Amino acid sequence: MRKMEPWLQMVVTIVCAVIASSGFWAFIQKKNDNKDVKSQMLIGLAHDRIIFLGMHYIERGWITQDEYENLYEYLYKPYEKLGGNGSAKRIMTEVNKLPIRKSTYQPEEVTDHE
Repeated sequence: MRKMEPWLQMVVTIVCAVIASSGFWAFIQKKNDNKDVKSQMLIGLAHDRIIFLGMHYIERGWITQDEYENLYEYLYKPYEKLGGNGSAKRIMTEVNKLPIRKSTYQPEEVTDHE
């Protein structure tokens, strides 16, 4: 059996000591906590926008295809995947019942000025 080089043995010992230390695991836990807080913040912001926009469309009584796509695809679906819950789902259920109207937005015509 071959004996391990002394410098390699020392490196392995140091690496094992760092991994076994409570400071290392505290560092890992702190990073995970920060990710959890960021996820909670994103869920909160998405929830706020879904409720705000959804209530606006419900009160108005209709929604455009672009508004629906923005609300559903870019806010509600990611919100749901992050673990969002009930009240936004109830709003989306009501939004899904709204008639879809054609957008009245007309882009301005661009003209060349000479």
